[in-house]
Amino acid sequence: MRHKKTRHKLSRDSAHRKALLMNLSREVIDHERIRTTHAKAKALRPEVEKLITLAKRGDLHARRQAMAALGQDKFVVYKLFEEVAPRYSERPGGYTRILKLGPRPSDATEMALIELV
Repeated sequence: MRHKKTRHKLSRDSAHRKALLMNLSREVIDHERIRTTHAKAKALRPEVEKLITLAKRGDLHARRQAMAALGQDKFVVYKLFEEVAPRYSERPGGYTRILKLGPRPSDATEMALIELV
């Protein structure tokens, strides 16, 4: 039974959704601000927040878990643990912000800006 299994599906199968969220998470950590659709931003927020909370722990197991979630990109994991996480050491959560940008001209999809606070 699927009790309490609410998740943003984004009209993709599970492998495509996992790859999409991995790539978007990597970009948010690398650039600290990206422009995407509002639905993708809302699906991405919990993933990025979990990664930052993981990075605040800072141990080897947390690093390996972050590598699994972000792919084998050591530079992004290094930035997450050494630059991003120390900024939020005193903050108990709410590391990201979603700002609505209005509809995209081509297909009127609601766009958003997701950034690290």
